[in-house]
Amino acid sequence: MLVFWKEKLVFLAVPKTGTTSLEGALAPKAAMVMRDPPILKHSPIYRYRRFIEPYFGVAGDDKLETLAVIRNPVDWLSSWYRYRHRDDLVGHPNSTRDISFDDFVEEYCKGKPAPYAGVGSQAKFVCGNEDEIVVDHLFQYEQQDKLVAFLEERLNTKIELPRLNISPVLETPLSEKIEDKLRRKREIEFKVWDAARRD
Repeated sequence: MLVFWKEKLVFLAVPKTGTTSLEGALAPKAAMVMRDPPILKHSPIYRYRRFIEPYFGVAGDDKLETLAVIRNPVDWLSSWYRYRHRDDLVGHPNSTRDISFDDFVEEYCKGKPAPYAGVGSQAKFVCGNEDEIVVDHLFQYEQQDKLVAFLEERLNTKIELPRLNISPVLETPLSEKIEDKLRRKREIEFKVWDAARRD
């Protein structure tokens, strides 16, 4: 999470959406950088509003706008799958080694997935109780040019994005049957991603 106090903007870091690269580029400009622990760095909108925003009010301003980036749900799951496929997780319950991407996504579709597929929800990260988007500025990961243009204007700075925290290269084909299931079971993920598109 990055807080730009003077510019009245809070950047909420959705996992696996290039937030580490953005943090690397923008941290020097931020008034506050929350890197650790992950529960703070990756605070979703509901946790931000409950715990952090009131504290900002005590400091004199609770009217900061929020910004987040979300990724195509299939690509987002692919990134998680590849990240958890790395060597140092072998033998850990979160490891996706020896599990196909189809099996990973099918497990993710369950109400209570196994640890290796328990990666949360982008929609829940940016939505309120009624599945309504409550983040003020939402961008698709795939439209980096629009995100960068917004941030450059809002923060009055030039942004060059380094490539950081990149998941291992690995083919992750997804069968049509499992993708259809994902779209049925996690429809809200696709609706929120579609809503973030800027033409």
